[in-house]
Amino acid sequence: MKNSLLVAAGLSVMLTASAEAQGLTSPICTSGGSLAQNVAQDACQQAYDVFQFMAPQLGLALAGGNATLGQGSSLGGLGHFSIGVRGNVFNGVIPQIDQFTQRTTGASPSRTLQSKNQILGLPTADAAIGLFAGLPLGLTNVGGVGVLVGASYVPTIGDGNKDFSLKPKQNLQLGYGVRVGLLSESIVVPGLAVTYLKRDLPSTTISGSTSYTSTLGATTAVLTIADAEVKTSAIRIVASKSLIFFGFAAGVGQDTYSQGANISAVVTSTLGGTTPTTVPNSFADIKRTNYFFDASLNLPLFKIVGEVGQVTGGTVNTFNAIGSSRADRSITYGSVGLRLSL
Repeated sequence: MKNSLLVAAGLSVMLTASAEAQGLTSPICTSGGSLAQNVAQDACQQAYDVFQFMAPQLGLALAGGNATLGQGSSLGGLGHFSIGVRGNVFNGVIPQIDQFTQRTTGASPSRTLQSKNQILGLPTADAAIGLFAGLPLGLTNVGGVGVLVGASYVPTIGDGNKDFSLKPKQNLQLGYGVRVGLLSESIVVPGLAVTYLKRDLPSTTISGSTSYTSTLGATTAVLTIADAEVKTSAIRIVASKSLIFFGFAAGVGQDTYSQGANISAVVTSTLGGTTPTTVPNSFADIKRTNYFFDASLNLPLFKIVGEVGQVTGGTVNTFNAIGSSRADRSITYGSVGLRLSL
């Protein structure tokens, strides 16, 4: 239980049961044929499936919806800027690594691994800076340009028994992007803009362990996801309109999550000794459609903004099922933020 809570905590700050395979027809990991090697293959496949399952959730926690909460218009020219903080949250699913066991018969056939529902999220900060106000056209301007900057923080987590650890190469990671205003918001004209924002998680190593008794005696499996990277790029088209005390924005776009890691498992048992195994080519991209709606309360200088959205589409395959969910399931999310604009 302690391990599963630590896993949930680490991923939340970053990020009908079926035993049928979740897309992959055979294991990614191979076995040399001995009982110890079969156990190592099973552990290796579990580590691969855990990463494939969690990466899209971490990508959503990072990307969220609107690049700038509550805003769908260019800021104006030089001297205009916006700074905000937000938290993206959703109902996630966490693999319970400390309850995993491995089989002496190997990874096949596929099965359902234990999981639990857990609220996941990630706090982020962002800034938008106006560069060009655009060209006048009637009651609006067109072609306004601004730059976007984002920041995310991933802590270093571990416990004294080393049953779970999360170690980023650096805790702070910056992102960047651009906004192009198609229409600048005015009294009668809504704002309309296209944004591109690239946000990545710091390269991180995640490890977890499980211990149990098998036919090989006392057995410990250490699952390691080393140099894990989840890189996100988000394209949005957003419309917005402010009505004195309240404001609204809505948009749609595409998220691309590029995920990769060096995945390995080391199994140590009384009769089998120590057996390591690794996963080759554990890299993948997934593209998802993202819809969102923002509502804001306009205060002097500040905006309090709430957002609700959904991501859907794309394909992520695992060999084992993790709970009753697929890695590429549709996920509804929410965001709450505070924004200062000048």
